[in-house]
Amino acid sequence: MVERLRAGRLTVSELGEPLTMTLAAVGKHVAVLEAAGIIRTTKQGRVRSCAIVPRALGPASNWLAEQEAFWNTRVDALETYLEENQ
Repeated sequence: MVERLRAGRLTVSELGEPLTMTLAAVGKHVAVLEAAGIIRTTKQGRVRSCAIVPRALGPASNWLAEQEAFWNTRVDALETYLEENQ
């Protein structure tokens, strides 16, 4: 859903169209994303639209980059150890 919202605002129905889940299930996913601050919804009449919140995934991206650096260092050290002890 987040990937699809990168292209722009979509209604909840539009978000659910390609998915094999009920509209109620799509609504629950949207509620979780909104509670996490990743998307923002607006309601006009009976139509709820969703848009991604810019920079909302920044903290997650930073954490992933830190984990990648940590594990790359560990795997490199393991590789060096194995090469030296064969």
